[in-house]
Amino acid sequence: MKKYLLAVIGCLFFLSSSMAQEDENIGTETVTVVKSYSPTVSDAFKINAVPVVNDSVVQQKKEIEYSIFSVPVASTFSPEKGKATPVQKKKPEKLFNSSVRAALGNFNNAIFDFHTSRDFDRGDKRFALALNHLSSRGNIDSTPLDADFYDTDFNGSYLQKQRDWEWYAKLGLQHKLYNWYGLPEGVFDETTIAGIDEKQNYYKAQLSGGITLEDGVFKNAELLYRRFWDAVESAENRFVLNSNIEVPLTDAVLDVDAKLDYVGGSFPNASLNSTINSPMTDYGQLQFALSPSVEILREDWVLQLGAHLVYGLETENSDSNFYIYPSVNASYRISEEYAIAYGGIEGTLRQNSYYDFVGENPYVSPTLTVEPTDEQYNAFFGLRGQLLPFLSYNLKASYAAENRRPLYILNPINTFRTDEKGYNFGNSFQVFYDDIRTIGFFAELNIDVNRSFSMRINGEFNDYNTETDNPAWNLPELQGSLFLDYQINDQWSIGANLFYVGEREDFSSVALEDTDPVDFPATLLSLDSYFDANLQLGYKMNRQLSLFVRGNNLANNQYERWANFRVQGFQLLAGLTYKFDM
Repeated sequence: MKKYLLAVIGCLFFLSSSMAQEDENIGTETVTVVKSYSPTVSDAFKINAVPVVNDSVVQQKKEIEYSIFSVPVASTFSPEKGKATPVQKKKPEKLFNSSVRAALGNFNNAIFDFHTSRDFDRGDKRFALALNHLSSRGNIDSTPLDADFYDTDFNGSYLQKQRDWEWYAKLGLQHKLYNWYGLPEGVFDETTIAGIDEKQNYYKAQLSGGITLEDGVFKNAELLYRRFWDAVESAENRFVLNSNIEVPLTDAVLDVDAKLDYVGGSFPNASLNSTINSPMTDYGQLQFALSPSVEILREDWVLQLGAHLVYGLETENSDSNFYIYPSVNASYRISEEYAIAYGGIEGTLRQNSYYDFVGENPYVSPTLTVEPTDEQYNAFFGLRGQLLPFLSYNLKASYAAENRRPLYILNPINTFRTDEKGYNFGNSFQVFYDDIRTIGFFAELNIDVNRSFSMRINGEFNDYNTETDNPAWNLPELQGSLFLDYQINDQWSIGANLFYVGEREDFSSVALEDTDPVDFPATLLSLDSYFDANLQLGYKMNRQLSLFVRGNNLANNQYERWANFRVQGFQLLAGLTYKFDM
């Protein structure tokens, strides 16, 4: 109660003094300012964040350890970017790893092809198989002998890629059957013809492999071994080793190719120029070649300077020679892509073989002489370019000098021989070597429009001058060809190829006992030029199945490809192609 009483008395005292001040009059005074007012702020002493404490007991601060726990926060924000209008692309066609093609036609002609391949390890390994067959069992007018033939070829390959290198291996097997059906007309009676065994079989087994390196001086190496033989025990071995190295120079690259090439074999029968079948004939040719070259690149021209150094050895007679050939090529851009001039001079020692002769002329007799061709030089000059975006051209003139170039001529009719097979009735060919100088002209025109229409036409003229003053047997002076492909729409397509081969010359002769072959009675033969037109029409039913019809020799011209060997007339084949995955 005392506290409340004192508080009330204090409040009353304060109110009474305030009222007394309001009523009091304090008067007025005059203040004279001697100096203007200029206030100053005195510095204040700041308190230290960590003051020094003078204490006998000082406690140490504890260290605080902490870690941040990050939690990802999902963001739904996505900036809107500008996008170009997409180009309407055609859906890519599905690719299949296997296909089969089969066709049948008149003359009992048949075609069968099978191809398959498989990739492993994301394309680093590939295995492929191929089987091709072409046959005919039809007779040809004007020849009483069978004209059947067939060619079956099997190939298998394996490829493996590494990061810096890759290697491959291949196996090839082949069987060919041909008949020496080209008998001269009106020479032999039916009894003699009935006793002729005109069938010939060829066999091939081939192994090859290679390796390619991305880095380093050594670039690649390839190895090939081929065994080739026939039905009369003729046999041939071929061994080829190629390698390449590249050495970088200051402004160019030194490229060196090395090659080891051996071909050797035997023929159990002698040449038909002899009336006596002498013992087996062996042959062997070994070549070692070194080809260095330097390529110089500039903005408008390219120059390649090199040479071919070849050591050739005839193993049967131990006869050897050393050859040096030029290897110079150059090109100069005259006007952008419209005109590019090019030229050069090259030479080589070309290895011939029984296998190559059969590939060019399957009607040769197993009584040949195998020698290499010394191509001393082949000088050429040309002009190529692109007149329009879809039109290109190529013009070339050349002059070549070749020693021991192989030519095919008819074997003489040799009724003195009683060989196992019937190739001694003027119905087979021998190889005749001659030294030839050739002046040649070549022209080609290519048209390629939107990849739906393409056409290639070319022509070639050669003038031959032989060392023996004989014609260049079975070599035409004029040749020409035309290839055309047109994709009409997504389903229909058409293709055509036409060939023209000019006149050729050959001769037939009759072997006589105790007579030199140059004195055999002979008759000059002139083979007419021929024109061969072929047409194919295709229809694609779906992605996997396609049908086609092919017409060969549309002019029905039974021309002579070789002397006495006429071809089949008009041929019509129909077939299908089916693609699938296997």
